Amino acid sequence: MYYDYQEPLKTIPSHRMLAMRRGEKEEFLFLSIIAPVDEILAGLKSRLIKGDSIFRPLLEVIAEDAYRRLVAPSIEVELRLESKNRADEAAIAVFAENLKNLLLLPPAGSKRVLGVDPGLRTGSKLAAVDETGRFLGHCTIYPHTGSGNIEPAKRELLRMIHSHQSELVAIGNGTAGREMELFVRQTLTEAGLRLPVVVVNEAGASVYSASDIAREEFPDLDLTVRGAISIARRLQDPLAELVKIDPKSIGVGQYQHDVNQNALKKALDAVVESCVNFVGVDLNTASWALLSYVSGLNETQARAITSHRDQNGPFASRQALLKVSRFGPKTFEQAAGFLRIRNGENPLDNTAVHPENYSLVSAMAQDLSTTVADMVKEPSIVGRIDLKRYVTDLVGLPTLRDIIEELKKPGRDPRAKFETATLRDDVTTIGDLQEGMILQGTVTNVAAFGAFVDIGVHQDGLVHVSHLSRRFIREAGEAVKVGEIVKVKVLAVDLQRKRISLSIKEAEPGGEKEKPASRPAAGKNTGAADLSGWEKAGFRVKK
Repeated sequence: MYYDYQEPLKTIPSHRMLAMRRGEKEEFLFLSIIAPVDEILAGLKSRLIKGDSIFRPLLEVIAEDAYRRLVAPSIEVELRLESKNRADEAAIAVFAENLKNLLLLPPAGSKRVLGVDPGLRTGSKLAAVDETGRFLGHCTIYPHTGSGNIEPAKRELLRMIHSHQSELVAIGNGTAGREMELFVRQTLTEAGLRLPVVVVNEAGASVYSASDIAREEFPDLDLTVRGAISIARRLQDPLAELVKIDPKSIGVGQYQHDVNQNALKKALDAVVESCVNFVGVDLNTASWALLSYVSGLNETQARAITSHRDQNGPFASRQALLKVSRFGPKTFEQAAGFLRIRNGENPLDNTAVHPENYSLVSAMAQDLSTTVADMVKEPSIVGRIDLKRYVTDLVGLPTLRDIIEELKKPGRDPRAKFETATLRDDVTTIGDLQEGMILQGTVTNVAAFGAFVDIGVHQDGLVHVSHLSRRFIREAGEAVKVGEIVKVKVLAVDLQRKRISLSIKEAEPGGEKEKPASRPAAGKNTGAADLSGWEKAGFRVKK
């Protein structure tokens, strides 16, 4: 699509610039910046050569040589670097936004989960975890390797569910994921069980399985079993599990390997830290990897906390943190407000209220002739507080309002309610798709040019930016976000290239009558007549 392609440098979107630079790096393309040379030379000569002179012909030759040999190459290098930096910034911003939405996906909560890492020839690995994510047991079943293995696989699946009292089944969306989902649903129906079966995005699970963190957690387990455990925990709490994986391996960006790696790491680490502190961390169940992202803590301090917890049991209060080695008053001041303790000695330990404000809350309770515990249990009591009475030089109205809001919803997770997409049982492969089908799916990645949606056929479909909304939008992030459940219409299916073109706009009621939104021309391309859908994107964003 880039044969004989031209476009004004200032209008090239980040994804197109990065794509062309990758093409040049891999020696498929040659890029150059075309300048109005004659106009530039005329301007240079008029500025540098004043009046008639016997030296005029020589000076004109010197001016032209200086421009072509020295000035033009220098300017081109500068412009290419500037456009690359601009593209990097845009791509990193897209990646950071996608990562934020992925980390803040709604958790299923404290439920026993059976994780399934599906496979064909090598079998599917089953791993059970309890409410806190503690590993309970595992096995391997082979339901897809012959009819003789189906019944034993069913019995083993039911045994795992009953013996570990699983409340949810989480299935990875990789190879044989849809086949395994149908097998599990059929087995549960035949057994009269009504357990929710959820398909989980397993991107990065294999990276975690081979990581130092996984080897440290489960030194005696096979990589695939670790993957099944990660899938189960990912359903319980996406944030707590995904922080163990290098953000670049999660696969929610565009051209992440082509951008400035230091800038990318800095931006993604900031996103992870922000999400962790926004949600808060359960001090008695969090891994050291999760604790290390809490404001004020580093890896050494996080490991010290988990080591102290293993040796002395659960923390009864936030104040008990001061007994941890290398955990001083300054660290406590920075981190305590982001750490939660459920059912602790002080009910405020399960809120975002900082310990330095506990005495203030106690004073409020005393003025209302009640207790702090009753204030936390009955939000209506909090509504009677006159905040102006408690304003001081150290505590202003904004802080007091935050305290009141937290007392009204102590321990509540700020993330959205957990829900999953409903996939059609008769659509399991790309060959089952037909143009005009209306399906439900989950957004797995968002790029500037469109969004990728998992509709349960192994290959994500692309919703081009022009098909995301009935209103005009410049970038896909304005309309959808990673993890969002959407309804899509199948526009086209290319079996040979395994590409699926989808539309959210036309899946809406009355959307079929809607005319495509007009967009400004991006540039000239004489090498392709139709650049809609996948051809407009033109790149492999996700392997």
